[in-house]
Amino acid sequence: MMNYLLGLDIGTSATKTVLFDEYMKTVAAASEDYPLHQPQNGWAEQNPADWYNASLHTIQLVLAKSGIAPDSIKGIGLSGQMHGLVMLDKNNAVIRPSIIWCDQRTAKECEEITKKIGAQRLIEITANPALTGFTASKILWVRRHEPENYAKCAHILLPKDYVRFCMTGEYATEVSDASGMQLLDVPNRCWSDEILEKLSIDKKFLAKVYESPDVTGHISESFAKASGLSPKTVVVGGAGDNAAAAIGTGITKNGRAFTTIGTSGVVFAHTDNLKIDPKGRVHTFCCAVPGCWHVMGVTLAAGLSLKWFRDNIANDYKELADKQNKDPYVLMNEAAAKIPCGSDRLIYLPYLMGERTPHLDPECRGVFFGLSAIHSKANMIRSVMEGVSYSLSDCYDILKDMGVNVNEMMACGGGGKSPVWRQMLADMFNCEVKTLTAEEGPAFGVAILAGVGAGLFKDVVSACDEFIQIGSSCTPVPAERDYYEKGHLLYKKLYKQLKDCYHDLSAL
Repeated sequence: MMNYLLGLDIGTSATKTVLFDEYMKTVAAASEDYPLHQPQNGWAEQNPADWYNASLHTIQLVLAKSGIAPDSIKGIGLSGQMHGLVMLDKNNAVIRPSIIWCDQRTAKECEEITKKIGAQRLIEITANPALTGFTASKILWVRRHEPENYAKCAHILLPKDYVRFCMTGEYATEVSDASGMQLLDVPNRCWSDEILEKLSIDKKFLAKVYESPDVTGHISESFAKASGLSPKTVVVGGAGDNAAAAIGTGITKNGRAFTTIGTSGVVFAHTDNLKIDPKGRVHTFCCAVPGCWHVMGVTLAAGLSLKWFRDNIANDYKELADKQNKDPYVLMNEAAAKIPCGSDRLIYLPYLMGERTPHLDPECRGVFFGLSAIHSKANMIRSVMEGVSYSLSDCYDILKDMGVNVNEMMACGGGGKSPVWRQMLADMFNCEVKTLTAEEGPAFGVAILAGVGAGLFKDVVSACDEFIQIGSSCTPVPAERDYYEKGHLLYKKLYKQLKDCYHDLSAL
């Protein structure tokens, strides 16, 4: 009898559930969207019931589509958006909507955390500076602004771990997602008593921490009735979205990394040994391979830069794409491919949303530098793609400075589908850039973790080696590599020259 595995990816815009057979071939998939609420400018919240309902409905759908016996599903893995705060009372009722990762209300609380723990000590324990996205500052915000809600709190969970609780009745999390709460001792992979004590957060609120492929519980009788799953099915720790994507792309050994060009851009590398940037420019988190870590740089407006250009400046590409029944990005890629490397000396700084890595500067903004009368929209499109690639190179350079060396880079996300963008990355990173044949991402990654927990696969690394297949590959072009090396120096110089001007601009 064939065995099966389920992977759930509980994202910001939708939950995607994918059913795989024991050879990691997709059998059925379903997804369900839900809203994001912004009660005030800079705030972002979601209703945890939406994640639960989407998980339940998509599980029901894949079971109905596949027609397989529930007992043959041996394991379930959960991935999800990181950092979100879910607070439950003593009766396990959700106290308030979840404050999610992109919420920006907690600047004061971040200052408080840094003051109480010390900037250097905070990086030593949690491997990251205090950030508005992380969970700890959200907890302090609720305590300060909604004391009546904080007084009711009995349990604190992350988004995917709330869904796990609904499925199993267990309060559990795992190291990769817990790393993004700013309460975990990242080097030692456990809750930090020192931080909890200094921030006066009761340790009893927090769930038990597991490694990602560990079994955290079984499907409860009540969820089995509702979903059609079997109570024999194990639920493993799973992973935060980026750590799950790393398993799904085979980034499980030293020397392996991936670059994602989605709305934001990520350069993510695996490391067997703990590496922390003392300046806090990149994130170090526990990864989904037991006993290992990953280092990650983030640029905030990667694919967003090209989307902004498409929506506001490249209207003619949209109109032509509609007429030809094509994706406007395909036409924009074709236009960029005809422009020479360097976009005829036009440089774009992709700071539409401020920047995270390497500048940690909320005030910097986007720039086209070198515009001249010879430049066309096609030049601007290519320069946008090159500017984003320079920004990703900034992230990559920090990883190299930390001794995280990469010899194999995978390209993911919407931008990773562009051959032009992949070639730019190969030239700038000076290494081969590859794609995968399958693109199930985080759901694929956590289904592999479920297979390890259920005893179908020996371990995470060997399962990835067996099931992940490489698609196409781009090799650096020496002349373009040499040009971009000089271009990157000028790109970096521009931020330094403009830094004070950005501050003046925000004060205008």
